[in-house]
Amino acid sequence: MFRKLAVLLMICVSMLSACVLPSGSAGPDEPSSNETPPSGEAPASPLDPIPGEENMSRGEATVTESDMLQLESYPLQIMLNLKGTLPTPCHHLRAEVKEPDDQNRIMVDVFTVYDPTEICVQMIEEFETSLPLGSFPDGSYTVWVNGEQVGEFSQ
Repeated sequence: MFRKLAVLLMICVSMLSACVLPSGSAGPDEPSSNETPPSGEAPASPLDPIPGEENMSRGEATVTESDMLQLESYPLQIMLNLKGTLPTPCHHLRAEVKEPDDQNRIMVDVFTVYDPTEICVQMIEEFETSLPLGSFPDGSYTVWVNGEQVGEFSQ
């Protein structure tokens, strides 16, 4: 009886050890990039350009939630927290922040870039990211994301 139990235990242990990720592999909640930033550097932003991006097509990103934060600093710094969805995992999130216009509107365009020749699973990919807008001269401003006003601030 003891031998059968020991054999069963060894089988269970070997099956469980097969489920462990090899060293250096990403888990389900970790980025799949094998690149690790040099010590002291922040990890790459999901909004950073990727090689060959200039040859990619522009697509839609759906922003479902956007919050504007005023950081306690001098000069005042503005940050956007964005949540939403991408059409597929092959779409890469991008954002373009334009200079304030003559009505002090800060327009932020959130979109995707993708390779139309790339074969990709057709499933919605969620995103959540922060976008620093920086600081601005004294005045009153409104912040717009994809044509929707998300906040206003004065300094």
